[in-house]
Amino acid sequence: MPQFTDAFAREFYYLRLSVTDVCNFRCTYCLPNGYQPAATTNKSFLSLDEIRRVTRAFAASGTEKVRLTGGEPSLRRDFVEIIAAVRENPGIRQIAVTTNGYRLARDVARWRAAGLTALNISVDSLDPRQFHAITGQDKFDQVMRGIDAAFEAGFRQVKVNTVLMRNLNHHQLDTFLAWIRTRPIQLRFIELMETGDGSSLFQQHHISGDVIRAQLVQQGWQRQARARSDGPAQVYRHPDYQGEIGLIMPYEKDFCASCNRLRVSAIGNLHLCLFGENGIPLRDLLASDTQQPALQARIAASLGEKKQTHFLHQGNTGMTKNLSFIGG
Repeated sequence: MPQFTDAFAREFYYLRLSVTDVCNFRCTYCLPNGYQPAATTNKSFLSLDEIRRVTRAFAASGTEKVRLTGGEPSLRRDFVEIIAAVRENPGIRQIAVTTNGYRLARDVARWRAAGLTALNISVDSLDPRQFHAITGQDKFDQVMRGIDAAFEAGFRQVKVNTVLMRNLNHHQLDTFLAWIRTRPIQLRFIELMETGDGSSLFQQHHISGDVIRAQLVQQGWQRQARARSDGPAQVYRHPDYQGEIGLIMPYEKDFCASCNRLRVSAIGNLHLCLFGENGIPLRDLLASDTQQPALQARIAASLGEKKQTHFLHQGNTGMTKNLSFIGG
């Protein structure tokens, strides 16, 4: 079957697969009141066999990269087995995870041995007290040890996600730059996005990534070319730094023009956009290996419904109450 393509000729090489919506952090911009099980569903999360089948179908249709997300994906007791199941697909060149990092120091070597190739770790402040205030967890030192452990386990680069928030961390660029000067870290500033539960926080703390970009350009940082299975970050490099800076700016014009990723939620629904409406059920086609052609056909047909852009500029956040729901 050909590569998944939508009505706007966008090709999808990248799957973001949520394996749980449970998280043990209480980040102010995502789950400020902690994890609350959805009252509208009692469905269990995708099983290991279902994860194997859905990733096999995507790989057979040209997907090259799978990112395991949550919630906090490492809360799954079978997380190592999940990585190994995705690794079974020779067409998947990159297997990544987005994690809050609290289990990195303990488990990252096992993850790498199972086949993980890339890591994204959420660190919204390099001040331990502010980190605690944002995440609700006093785990800064533990996460930093985890990043060191990732390098020791053989990862050549680690990506760090920082949600950019006015009056909290937007003025700390120099601190972040000093941190990555001698470390091969791609530090990615992600614009705060409005969600159904987070409108007031968005109004208070949203700031454009343009503020950071202008400072980088002024200091001689240069934008890099983007590969076809890369995420949406605009990546900048500077000859004096081992690290890189990435900017994810979903409110910028034409942000969606380069969309190359699809999302599957932890309960098996296909989401065509992080801020779209209800997902397309896939789980009824994950019961056996013989259903793969029908599964691929349903995914391909659903791409005809994918919109040209999100509607965040109009304040329309779709069904996304918070970013843990379908993995951000």
